[in-house]
Amino acid sequence: MREGMDTGLRCDLDSERPAPGPAMIVVFGGTGDLARRKIVPALYNLLREGRLHPDSRILCAGRRALDPREYREGLREAAARFSRTGLDPAAWDRLAARIEYREGDLDSPALYDSLARTLSSPGSPADALFYLAVSPEQFGPAARGLARAGLGTAGRHPDDTAPYRRLIVEKPFGRDRASARALNLELQDCFAERDIFRIDHYLGKETVQNLLYLRFANSVFEPLWNRRYVERVEIDVLEEEGIGTRGGYYDGAGAARDMLQNHLVQLLCLTAMEPPAGLDPESIRDEKVKVLKSIPAYSPEELRRRSLRGQYGAGSDAAGRPLRGYREEDRVRPGSRTETFAALRLEVDNWRFAGVPFVLRTGKALDRRVSEIRVLFRRPPGTLFQGSCGDRLGPNGLILRIQPDEGLWLTFNAKVPGRAAVESGALRFSYREKADSLPEAYERLLADALAGDSTLFIRSDETEAAWSLVDRLEEAWADPAAAPPVLYPAGSPPPAAP
Repeated sequence: MREGMDTGLRCDLDSERPAPGPAMIVVFGGTGDLARRKIVPALYNLLREGRLHPDSRILCAGRRALDPREYREGLREAAARFSRTGLDPAAWDRLAARIEYREGDLDSPALYDSLARTLSSPGSPADALFYLAVSPEQFGPAARGLARAGLGTAGRHPDDTAPYRRLIVEKPFGRDRASARALNLELQDCFAERDIFRIDHYLGKETVQNLLYLRFANSVFEPLWNRRYVERVEIDVLEEEGIGTRGGYYDGAGAARDMLQNHLVQLLCLTAMEPPAGLDPESIRDEKVKVLKSIPAYSPEELRRRSLRGQYGAGSDAAGRPLRGYREEDRVRPGSRTETFAALRLEVDNWRFAGVPFVLRTGKALDRRVSEIRVLFRRPPGTLFQGSCGDRLGPNGLILRIQPDEGLWLTFNAKVPGRAAVESGALRFSYREKADSLPEAYERLLADALAGDSTLFIRSDETEAAWSLVDRLEEAWADPAAAPPVLYPAGSPPPAAP
């Protein structure tokens, strides 16, 4: 057996999925940062690795009048800068030959009519994937414009063999449950729910995807994944940077709406969910929704006890350079009480995890950048190790690092060689040691959307259930009885969780 207990066994589920055929990929917001930094580099990498059909076409729509050649050259520079694989001129030329830029206003029927004509023209791919890389207030108008042009799928039977029309919607998906519900209804008037792909790029990260495999493809973990053995679960998404140029958006949102409602809740669901009946999208998403429905409806007083919100003030980074406080950032209101750090301790009140605290933390301008899940198991009895060792036996823990240094760590207690002493050790699995370059989240998500696999996308009821939790938290914080956000210096460790 080779070093690291690698048996060489492999079961490739992707190989069992039919390869996507050619498609028209329409990117609304084609001149924006998301298209340049994420979407087009992801499509380039998919083409380079043979995961994008070579006869697919990419149509980028934007409001500005741009020369098509100059537009493609700008995308070339973006691919060279942001692609994880670097730029292969021959591969880029193959993609660039398939890229078209089209000027158009999202409020104008002419744009959607021209798309319909293009899709029906000879030589054009019949299937279409529409990516709304635009501001949230444009999601509804874009969907209605597509539907008016005959490009929607509302009312279409699941067995209909007509070319597919799928819609990818970026976050933020609403700002509370009411607005998310209204947006769901608006989109569902235009597209069937199975054709709506609500994206959360965290779900495309390798370590997040590995949660399902780790839990359900290993008999060693699943018997321990319950309240009898698990003492506590901690989920962190912490950032070193402040809000940057996002003050106009962030000051009306805050950490809970910006990160807790989507990224952290998704990680919670994947950690706490029951084994699904199958690996099909609906079976997995059913179990995620059950987790959200199992969270108690805490009173406002209880939520305030279980939560902490903070706001960064002036501080300094690791090199001693000064950092300004949140209220000094551009486009932030003077005296703002918007939180830049949020922590919440909750429970999943079901047979598997009742009584186990799940602590979710997210914040900006902290002393480290890390996204990880820590499953801490109950401490072993210390009777055998009287004295200081008995009091200091560390808990076994499973750490799933999402970024940076993606991988898994299993901590354990072991004897110190040559001494009657105990120390903590760790078994490590690092993705970076398995591959020089990991696929970007957008690559996996775009490939799945083209294949019609919605497993890693969010269903409408899941979105609304997540907002219900955050709505109750926001209402508790808005009460005059709530304490203001605690002040923490920029560049400091996170405030203590509740």
